[in-house]
Amino acid sequence: MNIHPLIQTRIASHLYTVTMLHEQEDLLERAHQMANTFLEAFKTGHKVLFCGNGGSAADAQHLAAELSGRYYFDRPPLYAEALHVNTSYLTAVANDYGYEEVYARMLRAMGNKGDILVAMSTSGNSPNVLKAIEAAREQSMTVIGMTGMEGGKMANLCDILINIPSKDTPRIQECHMLIGHIVCEIVEKELFAQPNR
Repeated sequence: MNIHPLIQTRIASHLYTVTMLHEQEDLLERAHQMANTFLEAFKTGHKVLFCGNGGSAADAQHLAAELSGRYYFDRPPLYAEALHVNTSYLTAVANDYGYEEVYARMLRAMGNKGDILVAMSTSGNSPNVLKAIEAAREQSMTVIGMTGMEGGKMANLCDILINIPSKDTPRIQECHMLIGHIVCEIVEKELFAQPNR
């Protein structure tokens, strides 16, 4: 069999990063805190808002859909949304105020005390995500950051930091989705009775 060496190399890199993640108990505890924070917000009628750029925007939208739609089984929807999904808003605000303001301005309209912002940036330094964190703080929201190993400027700005032990953007994003999916599963199981199969 003639397997391109890059395939096995990248899978090995993924496995290494997941293993490092699995071994960091403090990081796993923060993932547990993330799940509990989601649960408290949903139980008290609050919402979870996500933001990110590029692949992180796609991941933000994906995780919001798992919560607002369903994950493993049919149940009532939860209020979760990715802040970039209204392209008319996004392009208008980027044009009129600058791209750095696109999430912050939306949070000033949508965010309330008790809501959660999940700020996703593999570098931890995305200017519009940092501005979103600032706006979330103004609204007394809880901020959960999902970054790479060092956390960047976001490291000291978040209530909970999920800093994946890697500096490689694809591996970081893969692990963001792994943690995100686990959190969605915990939330669904804790909030709703699973139907008998």
